[in-house]
Amino acid sequence: MIRRMNSADASFAADLSALLAFEDATDARIGNAVGEIIAGVRARGDAAVVEYTNRFDQLDAAGIDALTLPKVQLQQALDGLPAQQRAALELAVARVREYHEKQLLESWSFTDSLGNRLGQKVTPLDRVGLYVPGGKASYPSSVIMNAVPAKVAGVGELIMVTPTPRGERNPLVLAAAALTGVDRVLTIGGAQAVAALAYGTQSVPQVDKIVGPGNAYVAEAKRRVFGTVGIDMVAGPSEVLVISDGSGNPDWVAMDLFAQAEHDELAQSILLCTDATFIEAVAASIARLLPTMERRETIATSLANRGALILVRDLNEACEISNRIAPEHLELSMEDAEKWGDHIRHAGAIFVGHNSVEALGDYCAGPNHVLPTMRSARFSSPLGVYDFQKRSSIIHMSEAGAKALAPVAATLAYGEGLQAHARSAEYRG
Repeated sequence: MIRRMNSADASFAADLSALLAFEDATDARIGNAVGEIIAGVRARGDAAVVEYTNRFDQLDAAGIDALTLPKVQLQQALDGLPAQQRAALELAVARVREYHEKQLLESWSFTDSLGNRLGQKVTPLDRVGLYVPGGKASYPSSVIMNAVPAKVAGVGELIMVTPTPRGERNPLVLAAAALTGVDRVLTIGGAQAVAALAYGTQSVPQVDKIVGPGNAYVAEAKRRVFGTVGIDMVAGPSEVLVISDGSGNPDWVAMDLFAQAEHDELAQSILLCTDATFIEAVAASIARLLPTMERRETIATSLANRGALILVRDLNEACEISNRIAPEHLELSMEDAEKWGDHIRHAGAIFVGHNSVEALGDYCAGPNHVLPTMRSARFSSPLGVYDFQKRSSIIHMSEAGAKALAPVAATLAYGEGLQAHARSAEYRG
């Protein structure tokens, strides 16, 4: 069901590379369809958005107004939640907000020895588009993790788009929009929603950045509009890597592997463990617990195709392998987990100790669950407030400072063959 690997094998490096390999190429059919949809929205605006939405979501909307949810409906969804669901949603929002408030960047400046004032001005984005998958595969946690940092950053307007196939609306998603302060909700999705946000239509204003997960069509649309607007990332399949010293509960580890594998067949769940006996115990737990899972077929396919139980020599080697993998989620399932956390350089989120399960991070621990995948944790970070703020440099030269630095700039400009640059500086000298 799930492959076994041993880091001592001569072929291990090649086997690991094969395990991690993932082809993110876009299917030509998807690319062509997305290109056509984007062109249609750019040319015909609202009419194209409504046409594509009616076709793909099996609706009969007469116009954009019919696809817009008034705020009163969001509040009604919140008020109509069972008490336990509302309390859980409110606590999750509060915890995520508290964490992200620590991330706020502030403007700063200083005056140098020549009397020049130099600094950095931090400002929020004016308008952001938030894509939230709709229908049965709806995730209120996606609303929380994207909307909260945007609002903490001070984004002026947050527009949420979410498809409602056959009119299916998820009350938890709408309630999350109400709780997080989303300004406008449109029941549109797919590439047409991304195009509308990126280029604007008669009724949908152009945004500065688009964030949030989606299917292959949404991901391809985000790729194509990047540059016209910013995007958060084009995420790959979900990943978890568990490092174990054999001290944990094998049922816990098996279920943690399941938690990623149930996302889809391409998700990746890997265990690195120093104890061969514990690996066998985890394998036994997998075999025993899998039949009890509602999404057992998806889990089984994911584990068979992209999962692995890997025996390693020691925890130092486990950390080295982990840094090579640079996983989206890393669980340090060991007794002295804090110590080994210092050995980790590349991971989207690091869960320290047996109780720090990734599922808590997905919903309510506080840090963001939008994380780098496909080894991009080597150079990128979780979504945060800083993704909704931008920085401008401040240069306020004193007369003395301009005179002192003009010869330096002119010398370098002449060296680059840029005479106008040099003369411009010399005028101030």
